[in-house]
Amino acid sequence: MAQSGYLQFCPVAMAAELLCTRWTAIVLRELHAGTARFNDLRRGAPRMSPALLSQRLKELEAAGLVVRRPAAGEPGVLEYRLTDAGLQTRPFVEALGAWGQRWIDPELSLQRLDAQLLMWDMRRNLDPTPLPPRRSVIMFRYPEQPEGLRSFWLVVAPDAPTDLCSVDPGFDVDLYATSDLRTMTAIWMGVDTVRAAVNSARLTLVGDGKLAGDMQSWLGLSPFAREQRLAS
Repeated sequence: MAQSGYLQFCPVAMAAELLCTRWTAIVLRELHAGTARFNDLRRGAPRMSPALLSQRLKELEAAGLVVRRPAAGEPGVLEYRLTDAGLQTRPFVEALGAWGQRWIDPELSLQRLDAQLLMWDMRRNLDPTPLPPRRSVIMFRYPEQPEGLRSFWLVVAPDAPTDLCSVDPGFDVDLYATSDLRTMTAIWMGVDTVRAAVNSARLTLVGDGKLAGDMQSWLGLSPFAREQRLAS
């Protein structure tokens, strides 16, 4: 813990010295979401430098919130797991997200678009239940984005983790979803809906009709999307 913090014995001040340093809450968010490996943590915080991520993980480890251990069955691969103390930061992270959803103007959030973060969040929140019992490939296209951030593929297969690809995985595509990044981000945040975006021609769905019709169900919105907005 930093020696040049608030210099107060108050538990709020002591906790803030550890949990409120830059990017720490984001790292905790990723760990609570089940992300365990360094490169995957980077995908959830694409604007965070690898050096700073490494530093924050070491700080959390030193404070007893995170433990580093070998991945089962994968020699040389390390995973970061929350300890009991780390798991008890979940209410802190969830309260931050709920407060932000209720009180931060969504227009401010939608000025901070990030295609990589959006797709990573969509991958881990996707609900495969409404999807057919076979491999489904959904391609998302954001035509206004620079090359490299324009196309993403979600590959969903029974009894397997959803895979996110930024290069063509080589499978036939079942559904093409084309929109601007702002529209898709607003849908994921719960500010917009698939139906409204389709009806206003901001979102185009081409391919499997059932996949298109069920998109609002399987898309996997932000865990905070259902929070009632209170900001004026």
